[in-house]
Amino acid sequence: MIARFRLPEMEKIWSDENRFQQMLQVELFVCEAMKDMGKLEQEVYDDIVAKAGFDLQRIREIEEVTRHDVAAFFAAVSERIGEENAKKLHWGITASDLVDTSMAVQMRQAVDLIIGKLYQLRDVLAELSKTHKYTLMVGRTHGEHAEPMSFGLKMVVWTGEIDRTLARLHQARSNVAVGKISGAVGSYAHIDPFVEEHVCRRLDLRQAVSATQILQRDRHAELLLMLALLGSTLDKFAIEIRTLERTEIAELAEPFEHGMVGSFAMPHKINPVKAERISGLARILRGNSMAALEDVPLWDERDYTHASAERIIIADSCLLADYMLQMMLDTLQGISINHEQMEHNLDMTKGLIFSQRVLMALQEHGVPRVQAYEMVQRNAIAAAQEHMDFAYYLLQDEEVMSFISIEELDSLFDYEYYLKHFDYIYKRAGIF
Repeated sequence: MIARFRLPEMEKIWSDENRFQQMLQVELFVCEAMKDMGKLEQEVYDDIVAKAGFDLQRIREIEEVTRHDVAAFFAAVSERIGEENAKKLHWGITASDLVDTSMAVQMRQAVDLIIGKLYQLRDVLAELSKTHKYTLMVGRTHGEHAEPMSFGLKMVVWTGEIDRTLARLHQARSNVAVGKISGAVGSYAHIDPFVEEHVCRRLDLRQAVSATQILQRDRHAELLLMLALLGSTLDKFAIEIRTLERTEIAELAEPFEHGMVGSFAMPHKINPVKAERISGLARILRGNSMAALEDVPLWDERDYTHASAERIIIADSCLLADYMLQMMLDTLQGISINHEQMEHNLDMTKGLIFSQRVLMALQEHGVPRVQAYEMVQRNAIAAAQEHMDFAYYLLQDEEVMSFISIEELDSLFDYEYYLKHFDYIYKRAGIF
């Protein structure tokens, strides 16, 4: 992933330094297991542990010759621990045992970081929902004004989506936090199952119930699919923010600091750059998830078609998800809410957003629904065409007023009516 879309903590997780460090840890835990089984002398084990390490530049130099990063890693470590000790290293295991188990640790580290930011985002959304519980705005369906609601209610919906995302990611974390040290076809032919048990316990990983030469890639695909779904959720939020920032709506505004440039050509413009960036990067996450799905069907007990793609898509998806979450956090923590514009937009249709209340009132007075709908619709269309108050046309309609009194009609145009069940919704959402 290019530097522009990387944050330091996640970048460190997917660095070559951390990758090889986790591989070294697996190797040392294998040695520890062999020592506990009586197959490696204590003094040899102690000497390996004391000397074990690697120089990243040296690994890269060796890889120029071997064209195999695990072989280069092993050679570099062997130089540190000495030839005799090296004979005891990597005993009975494959490169895939090493790579898949160490990558499981990296994926768990990455998901934990993402989950932590998701909880932060949930807190921000929950706080916005409480602060703006009764901040009235118009709800929109199909891009058209529908009925009154509140900005807080919108945030409750977003909070629920994050809750579901968290549940999915916790499940994906469980499924990728799995190790295997079972050999070339998963049969433990050259390694005692105790080694796998020991290594996984020491790394706080679960053992794969069964494996081939590799861990099955449905695990990895699930994670990337969940990250893609997270990306789509953030994309949804970003699109809504962008929409409500439009000049003709102007209900929200991204944080904008002194000195920032919106449009380089038009100085008056403040473009929704964070939200647009999130929407753009969400496309990459969705694309990566498709590549992950292609990595699931491999030949027999493994082939190598998944490996090259994985080197890109797993790290990049984690890096992007982390970056996008931070962008959304920054946006929502500094977002400006234009109460006056929300009120203005509520009144824009001059009462048309109360049409369903009028419809239901007529039905309550015994008017068949089809007839009631026609009565309300003709007045709504006339009011919209003439840019007049909806209530004015209803008052002039003798058929309507034969069922509804003036006082009742006036009561139907009441914003508070739409807030009556908010406590119930908030309680159900766990927001108090």
